[in-house]
Amino acid sequence: MELSGAEIVLECFLEHGVDTVFGYPGGTILNIYDALYKYRDKITHYLTSHEQGAAHGADGYARATGKVGVCLATSGPGATNLVTGIATAYMDSIPLVAITCNVNLPLLGKDSFQEVDIAGVTMPITKHGFIVKDIRKLAETIYKAFAIAKSGRPGPVLVDITKDVTAAKMDYKPLKIKKREEEKTYLEGDLLSAVELITEAKKPFLYVGGGAVISNASKELKEFANKIQAPVCDTLMGKGAFDGSHPLYTGMIGMHGTKAANLGVSRCDLLIALGARFSDRVVGNVGKFAKNAKVLHIDIDPAEINKNIQTDAYIVGDIKEILSKLNERIENQNHGEWIEEIQQLKTSFPLKYPKEGLTGPYIMEELYRVTKGEAVIVTDVGQHQMWAAQYYSYKEPRTFLSSGGLGTMGYGLGACIGAKIGRPDKIVVNIGGDGCFRMNMNELATASRYRIPIIQIIMNNHVLGMVRQWQDLFYDQRYSHTVLRDKVDFIKVAEGLGCEGLRITKKEEVALAIEKAVESQAPFVIECEIGSDEKVFPMVPAGAAIDEVFDEDDLKTN
Repeated sequence: MELSGAEIVLECFLEHGVDTVFGYPGGTILNIYDALYKYRDKITHYLTSHEQGAAHGADGYARATGKVGVCLATSGPGATNLVTGIATAYMDSIPLVAITCNVNLPLLGKDSFQEVDIAGVTMPITKHGFIVKDIRKLAETIYKAFAIAKSGRPGPVLVDITKDVTAAKMDYKPLKIKKREEEKTYLEGDLLSAVELITEAKKPFLYVGGGAVISNASKELKEFANKIQAPVCDTLMGKGAFDGSHPLYTGMIGMHGTKAANLGVSRCDLLIALGARFSDRVVGNVGKFAKNAKVLHIDIDPAEINKNIQTDAYIVGDIKEILSKLNERIENQNHGEWIEEIQQLKTSFPLKYPKEGLTGPYIMEELYRVTKGEAVIVTDVGQHQMWAAQYYSYKEPRTFLSSGGLGTMGYGLGACIGAKIGRPDKIVVNIGGDGCFRMNMNELATASRYRIPIIQIIMNNHVLGMVRQWQDLFYDQRYSHTVLRDKVDFIKVAEGLGCEGLRITKKEEVALAIEKAVESQAPFVIECEIGSDEKVFPMVPAGAAIDEVFDEDDLKTN
């Protein structure tokens, strides 16, 4: 059948199971948008308020569902507005295909209206980038883009198509999607070395990252932890891979990790890293990290091995597959004394916060109670992000979505919309601070346009909370440009953008507000007035060892 390039793009989407896309139209991508009108019964397009919202929407959809997220943008500023969202997905290994269209082929490279080399711009933040200048190569390129985005360590792929390619026509015959066979990347000797280290260990500790979520390894991970009797910590990206209510769970590791996790890792004799990359926010002082331990690193990306931390053994491969192999080969271990030592740490150093007044941790605990721990929690970046990680217990993977690697303020609302579209059966809540919310609050218009019943909680402390915390602790309380006390009324903004809103100032109002938001079945904003000087504890100073973790009690005694 004869199809235009634009129609071929959409046929390729359908062949890859894509029925949801996020985007914003413009001149060069107009042919694809014209084709979308024809395909409107097969592909649902969500018009966002800004292209960045489209990228974050596709990202949230991908994180919540495990599918490839798709976003569309026109050339020039439309394409460059995707950049932050693409970089966010790249840093957190999220499968994304971004389709942009560029000026006609004869106009490329001539500084034409709304022309930019978006493939060049995004080269460092994509797994791969394509420029399509010939309709005969269009379908094959899109097939490659989806295969690359979801294979191995996932990530974003950009396909830039000249406008004349989308207008051209050709006889189209669907390509056969070949299931990509993942190459076996590990050796038998790697497994044997790992089994030997695990068997010899007296104090093993599991450090779980986002790779365990991506590989759907929760079942195998639980079996592995129980079998070797090892305590478990996770990273921000690893939340939900291991049940946060399990007795072996110790909390998050790193700069705002629990004392039990940080001190436990510092005392272990074998640290097993599963799909984690030893980022600076986890490791702190590299020379003092897990100084008593041998390190076994299991990851699908060979580039991560020995990049930040030198290992004693490693296995390159899919976490789910590797854990299955290890579970077959390892006998049940007994580390009763070690587990008791970790339990003592958990008992001695629980997470705690001031009980008087409305606080971020209290809001998260009430949210957990009202939703029975079954919501999908999305966050922006800052203090509220850490409270969401610390005080909401994640039982399943893909229920905590956050910009971990890039730390993108303004990520949450677009991602929350994408997550709710992907998981309509779930209560989906975005936790944001007033600083983050200001950045992309225009996406409330998207939620109200499609009546997507998300819940946006704003922890409004009238400051840039995390930056202020650092200014307070390390910059002699010089609050340079972090105070946001002005006349912005977020509830009026919400109502003006077609959403419902409620402001709360007292603890006893929290549960009722959340219940009302859930019942409304409409996009709902809850603004919570909290203290400007509230802080996230525990904390590790930048450059310090993670066992130098301190909390508010330590500050009072020193």
